[in-house]
Amino acid sequence: MIKGKNDHITDQELLEKFYADQNNEWLGIVLERYTLLLLGVCMKYLKNEDDAKDSVQQIFLKVIQELHKYKVEYFKSWIYMVAKNHCLMKLRDKHGKIPVEINEKLMSAPGEETDEQVLKQTDQTLDLMEEALKELNPEQKQCVTLFYLQKKTYQEINEMTGFTMLQVKSYIQNGKRNLRILIERKIKENPDR
Repeated sequence: MIKGKNDHITDQELLEKFYADQNNEWLGIVLERYTLLLLGVCMKYLKNEDDAKDSVQQIFLKVIQELHKYKVEYFKSWIYMVAKNHCLMKLRDKHGKIPVEINEKLMSAPGEETDEQVLKQTDQTLDLMEEALKELNPEQKQCVTLFYLQKKTYQEINEMTGFTMLQVKSYIQNGKRNLRILIERKIKENPDR
C-alpha cells in the first residue's frame, strides 16, 4: 500500500480532528483508507462493478452526512454496516426483496453480529486485500492502487506512469481479477481467518 503523510494518524484521531473543526478533509483521509474495503463489500453484494463503484461514492456521501450529525465509536465496523445496509437496500429496490441466497446467508447467522465480530471480519478482509495487493505484479499493483485508492482516471494514470491507455486498462482489469483470485485462494487456504 502506498504510504501517505497521514498514515501515522489513527482513524479515531482523524475523526476527533473532524469533530473538533468539522473540516471534511479529515474525513477524506479516513474514507480513502476504506475505498478498497467498501468496493469489496459492494462487489460481494451487488455483483456489478459499475454499481459497486457508484455505491462506494453514495456511501461516502452518506457517511459524511451522518458524521456531521453524530459521533461514531467504532468507525471500521460502522462503515462496514453502512455499506452492507446500502447494498441490501439497493438490492431490495431493484428486486423488490433481498435475493434468496443473500437473505439465507443473513438469516443463517445465529443472533446479531456484535461490533467485535464485524470489526474482526472487516480487519480480516482489509488484511487479505493488502496481502493480495502486495502479490500483484508491480504494474498491476501501481495501476490498481492509483485507480481505486487514489481515484485517478485512466488518463491521469497514463500521464503519471507512461503506460499506454491500453496498458493502463489492461493492468487495472487484470489486477482486479488477480486480486479476487488471490483473496479467494487465501480464504480457501485458511478458512478460519
